[in-house]
Amino acid sequence: MEDTEFSKGERLIVSIFGIIALFVIGGLIFAPETFWDGFVKVYIWDPIVKDAGASGDAGYSAVNTLVYILTMVAAVIVLQALFRKWQLPVDDRMVWALISWVVLAPVLRVMEDADYFEKGIDVLFISPLIHIHLAAWLVVAAAIGHISRKNHISMLAMLLVAYIAFTGLLVLPNVHAHETGHFWILSGSIIGAVMIAVVIHNTWDWDAVPRGMLAFAIGLITMGLGHWIQLASTPWTQDSGMMPRDNEIIWPLLVVVGIPLLITWIVWKRGQEDLAQLRLTGNEVGLIPDGLTLDEWESEDRSNHPVEMLSPQGMLATPMVAGMLFGQLCDGLATMVGIDWFDYSEKHPLSDAVIQFGDSLNLIGEGAWLFFLVKAALVTLIVWMFSQMRIEGRQQHLRILIVLAVMIVGMAPGLRDIGRLILGV
Repeated sequence: MEDTEFSKGERLIVSIFGIIALFVIGGLIFAPETFWDGFVKVYIWDPIVKDAGASGDAGYSAVNTLVYILTMVAAVIVLQALFRKWQLPVDDRMVWALISWVVLAPVLRVMEDADYFEKGIDVLFISPLIHIHLAAWLVVAAAIGHISRKNHISMLAMLLVAYIAFTGLLVLPNVHAHETGHFWILSGSIIGAVMIAVVIHNTWDWDAVPRGMLAFAIGLITMGLGHWIQLASTPWTQDSGMMPRDNEIIWPLLVVVGIPLLITWIVWKRGQEDLAQLRLTGNEVGLIPDGLTLDEWESEDRSNHPVEMLSPQGMLATPMVAGMLFGQLCDGLATMVGIDWFDYSEKHPLSDAVIQFGDSLNLIGEGAWLFFLVKAALVTLIVWMFSQMRIEGRQQHLRILIVLAVMIVGMAPGLRDIGRLILGV
């Protein structure tokens, strides 16, 4: 079977999800009392609006948590088939580009936590809408890269137009709603445009799609961090009437970001040599050679093949593992530091149950230490599974999207937590 063709199972799953989507859309149109008033509004929309409002931090329920999990699983299954059909890149550079978009989400989410965005725009920066909203802009960046793959100037020009559209429509119109300075906001916005040009200049040998994605995300991250600096230097009163807290910054940053970075670097170095040797043989980590199915690969002893010999260690030096490892450790430590030392609270029911159980043990802090240990154990298991996993060429997109999902539920909330703690919002 050609890699661009759907398998029977994929066609069935895509059809099922398509039917479900049509059923839900039809229900919202023809039976709004049942679908909207009785379910979507109660469990999805109202919590989003409440989270964006003056009270902020609306908690998750078991119902919307389950809906979000099932939606993410469905998205991974459907999108991996579509991405493979479109023959999108699956190399390390694509993973780095996706990581930049995962980082962008908490940068913008913290701006919403600081009540920067005015009513109406703010809901676009609340989970899960922020991920759907940014996914649309990611598609724009990827499309620009694809359209202008043979013309660097054209790519830069179109990305700058998209950047101006994003900042001009969604970000800068909110600046006059607050009694704050403008220097860092405007400087960050200008430097963000410059960073797009810098990335384009330094990624000339990249595939055009991840190149466009990375450049656009880096530009928006730079712009967002300019807003962070402005908030730190000239704080504005939040919608709740509260001023940002005067939290300690240095030691939480060293713990929440420094420790995961150090561990990730150590793990990366451990696999670097094996990965280099594996790629010198013309192979990729965990990927069986073309022309063989997984059943055929496992039917014989392949222990002397470079894929089997070098993949377990080599996988450790990939951005897939680095992104998952850093993200989950960052999330665990950010939650522990925020709850046990700075009196923040957990809004996810499952995570809160783990924390409450840790608290009941009466060992240290408020129990968030147990959440960190669970996160550390979980990511260790995931990394081990990836090191042992063998896949066919047509499954590479699925592997990357699984990694993306793990980063969205780890790195994104972890960086958001440390951002809120640093800025005291």
